[in-house]
Amino acid sequence: MMKKIFSVLAVIALLAACLLPAAVSAESLRPIVFCLDWTPNTNHTGVYVAQSLGYYREAGLDVQIVQPPENGALLMCAAGQAQFAVDAQDTMAASLDLDHPLGVTSVAAILQHNTSGILARAGEGITSAKGLENKVYATWDSPIELAILRYCMEKEGADFDTVRLIPNNITDEPAALAAHQTDAVWVFYGWSGVNAELSGVDCDYWDFASIAGELDYYTPVILANDAFLKDDPETAKAFLAATAKGYQYAVEHPREAADMLIAGDTTGSLTDAKELVYASQEWISTQYIADAPAWGYMDPQRWNGFYAWLHEHQLSSHDLSGMGFSNDYLPGE
Repeated sequence: MMKKIFSVLAVIALLAACLLPAAVSAESLRPIVFCLDWTPNTNHTGVYVAQSLGYYREAGLDVQIVQPPENGALLMCAAGQAQFAVDAQDTMAASLDLDHPLGVTSVAAILQHNTSGILARAGEGITSAKGLENKVYATWDSPIELAILRYCMEKEGADFDTVRLIPNNITDEPAALAAHQTDAVWVFYGWSGVNAELSGVDCDYWDFASIAGELDYYTPVILANDAFLKDDPETAKAFLAATAKGYQYAVEHPREAADMLIAGDTTGSLTDAKELVYASQEWISTQYIADAPAWGYMDPQRWNGFYAWLHEHQLSSHDLSGMGFSNDYLPGE
């Protein structure tokens, strides 16, 4: 009987020894808040993969993925309520174009190239910027947005002032085009362009990056809070190393990565969109690294070229070249 008791006690001691390090490890995980720019989509897949496969935990991190507040992910990050957030080079320009810029830095490019452009009904001549003449365009009324359209049209000898602008309150671009709510709309091809293909809506599409290299800016990017980067650079590097592993996995296993994105979505927005998620993931997985040396890398010449373009066209009061980004926290840097 005593032998049995000692055997049981030995097993209990062994189990306790095995469990104790896990408990201590859980308590010592560094909490990180990561704020999305929108509801979960395939731009974000690598983060959900890193969460699902335990890459963050292996790096000593407890990452909480949250939805953006009404005033946006960038302001949440700048205020220190999130260590990391998703934004884009064009939209973050306003936070840098101040006498006292907001304390955020882009630390990784999620996609290597600007995959946005104009989607229009096929057969109506909007196969290039010139085709927008005398057509209806749904706009967010952003100065940078409209300046890009004007720039592209003028490069092709077209008159931007002939475009009829209407408010963009569209949630399903292919459906809006099919219903003739608008003739053209700005989209990100990896989601809305792919959705048009799946929906059977015959569309024409042209992208900004192919018209002018200075418009091949970085969208989206991962921002980090500057005070956090200064105080805890090693944690920032650990987060980005784990995130890079997540995106690399998504490149190599798009279907499985898409399943992890859907499973990790707490908003429920992807539950009935599996076909679109799978198709989008297949397309966008080729864009995470593309022709870059590694995921996350931002080419200084391209980054600065876009901000120089903004200043040249009086879209920023300061020359933002050299501001707002760093490759120093990426793996291998």
